[in-house]
Amino acid sequence: MKYILVGKIVNTHALKGEVRLLSSFEFKNKVFVPSKKLYIGMNYNEEEIETYRKHKNFDMVKFKGIDYINDVLKYKGCYVYVNEDDLNLSDDEILVSEYPLYEVYDNDNLVGRITEYRNDNGNEMIRINDKFIPYNKDFITKIDKANKKIIMHDIGVFL
Repeated sequence: MKYILVGKIVNTHALKGEVRLLSSFEFKNKVFVPSKKLYIGMNYNEEEIETYRKHKNFDMVKFKGIDYINDVLKYKGCYVYVNEDDLNLSDDEILVSEYPLYEVYDNDNLVGRITEYRNDNGNEMIRINDKFIPYNKDFITKIDKANKKIIMHDIGVFL
């Protein structure tokens, strides 16, 4: 089982066992859903999500079977993980942490390896050879997860 970091529990909320979680995880819609399992802390304690909601800049989660604040205090300050297999990512979805493993090709020509991923207000960019290029569906021909390759077209103008 491979655990992927999705955030950190920073505090409790109210008295019914809800926690405040800070997360910048890119696939929250696949993680924070009822009945999904999260793994908390260094021991990866398994908890099942009962409810989820957004509140200000926090992700608010209540776990099934935990109905009192005293039962979640032990998780305050703990990191929260998800099992990679539970994410069910599609063929064109890549975790940000995996981008440095990918090589980028302009058609059949190797351009370089991704050294950084950046999302500036919805504008996704990847750094290759010290230059940022747009990372959007208009330029992507194919994502080959098995061989860690991203094949793009018409990106020579950016390099």
